[in-house]
Amino acid sequence: MGFRLPKTFPAIKPARIPPAVVGIQANFCKNPVCRNFGVPAKERPKGSTAGDGYHSVKGGSGVPVLSCRRCGEYPPVKSNLAISEERGRMLAYLDPPAEASCTNAKCANHGVPVSIGKAHYQSFGQTPIGSKRYRCKACDRTFTVSGKSTARQRQAHKNRMIFSLLMNKSPFRRICEVADIHPETLYQRIDFFYRQCQAFAASREKALLDGMRIPRLYLAVDRQEYVVNWSNQSDKRNVVLHAVGSADHDTGYVFGMHLDFDPTVDGPTVERDATARGDQAISYPFRRFARLWLKADYTDLVRLTKRARKRKIPVGGGVTAEVTTVYDDLKDRLDVESPTTQSFDTKLPAKGMQVHSEYTLYGHFFFLKRLFGGAEKVRFFLDQESGIRAACLAAFCEETKARRMDAFYVRINKRLTVNERRRAMADTRADFAKAKKAHSGLKDHEVELLLIKQRIKSMAAIGKWSDRWLLHPFPSMSEPEKAICYLTDYGDYKPDHLARLYAKASLHAIDRFFMQVRRRMSLLERPISTSSAAGRVWHGYSPYNPEVVVKLLGIFRVFYNYCLAGEDKKTPAMRLGLAQAPIKIEDLIYFVATKIVCKEFLT
Repeated sequence: MGFRLPKTFPAIKPARIPPAVVGIQANFCKNPVCRNFGVPAKERPKGSTAGDGYHSVKGGSGVPVLSCRRCGEYPPVKSNLAISEERGRMLAYLDPPAEASCTNAKCANHGVPVSIGKAHYQSFGQTPIGSKRYRCKACDRTFTVSGKSTARQRQAHKNRMIFSLLMNKSPFRRICEVADIHPETLYQRIDFFYRQCQAFAASREKALLDGMRIPRLYLAVDRQEYVVNWSNQSDKRNVVLHAVGSADHDTGYVFGMHLDFDPTVDGPTVERDATARGDQAISYPFRRFARLWLKADYTDLVRLTKRARKRKIPVGGGVTAEVTTVYDDLKDRLDVESPTTQSFDTKLPAKGMQVHSEYTLYGHFFFLKRLFGGAEKVRFFLDQESGIRAACLAAFCEETKARRMDAFYVRINKRLTVNERRRAMADTRADFAKAKKAHSGLKDHEVELLLIKQRIKSMAAIGKWSDRWLLHPFPSMSEPEKAICYLTDYGDYKPDHLARLYAKASLHAIDRFFMQVRRRMSLLERPISTSSAAGRVWHGYSPYNPEVVVKLLGIFRVFYNYCLAGEDKKTPAMRLGLAQAPIKIEDLIYFVATKIVCKEFLT
């Protein structure tokens, strides 16, 4: 069941910050060591004397910003309603499926499930394919309740072949050719696979919602970009979307892969409603549709940011130069928490609506918070992105203060060649051999901790916020040069404990998933630039409809978690405790959620 906008909305009065929504209030200082961390600004009308530790000021493009009187941080004001909507969209697959009832909308039994029993319904035989039929006692209408996932589906025997081809980088045309199916049939199968995979994942991940005990979680969080081809020759601009993903360091389990795009809302309807409400005359976080990109807003921000170009990383500057460049780029942002850069070469989707990336980030972390009720401690290893940091600290504020959550920035220099990576590895082995010789009485892991503790003492402060970064002494081929910044440092960990956390910090778990997405899904591989003077991007395999990206990512996440076993013969779900063996593709395709059937109909 997809997320839907409610039909009516309460009027939002002008205020200093938006009101909390279903317990979500994200408008507070995001500095963990500040006394205002987790303490929201008061919901007072603008212009009133607050006296609560915050100033209200305007940021770029009129975006309201809170100025913390205690530490000087400037968190942009966010819509709690928008965050709640994004979290709701992400949690929708975990809602129990609606149970069958009388199909007559005017009948008193409409919405009354068949499990109620003989008081409302009468068993009325079966269809030729074995589906149960019922008669409503209130209106005498009969209806069918299918027990098969492939009901009314022709050539169901081809499903496994189509799924396997889809998961092994076959282009859509080749899939249609090999399976001898029409392109429309392929898209119907993708819809079917997506529904089945979502239902299967829900059946397993509900254990997390129910408080499944997890002693420790170490999660890598990063974003991946996808380009959607133009479908109109008169407007050859791409749609550029981003997905945020979180993967467990120890098990590889991917808990979420969320795209900044909502296919369930109708763009023209939202545009009309926004105009009728006067949304554009209201400050961004107080708008009814703050979560979604309106056309006029997109055009305006493109004009404002046309000169803001991403700085190039100096050649040979290494990972420290990358860290510095990212900090410098933040100065040009209209909203420091918004990682999306608008361009004249990009446009909004024709169907569905693009979501402001920062709200997808907030929704993602509040989604994770809902899943991790049974986790005793959570450690996040975050890509160096201020929007990711803010969303993480907002969602897990209470856990941070209770010392049940820690967050680290991790920056990887991925521009090194294979030979450069090998030289880095060789240098590391030589340094380790010298340290081992100097401390012959220590075990290997003790020597590693010793070298990290030495690096901790010499950490350099970088950027506007003087964040202290550690250059990791032990690179790998996948992470040849790595810098780490401890974002929630309260100074309460012993040196050995802190060193172990720095040693563990890595983005490898989510990067591996991203790599598999590119390698296994033809539509989602990295696009290449054409010779166009405008620098437009075209890829022969890229999708034309962003909804397909949502579904492919959802399908692949489940396939990756439950079907793909590693060298240890285990899948990520097995390592996490959500499966006992690799799941067969057939078990995904033909999954049927367990339904409660009233005993009255079984007699």
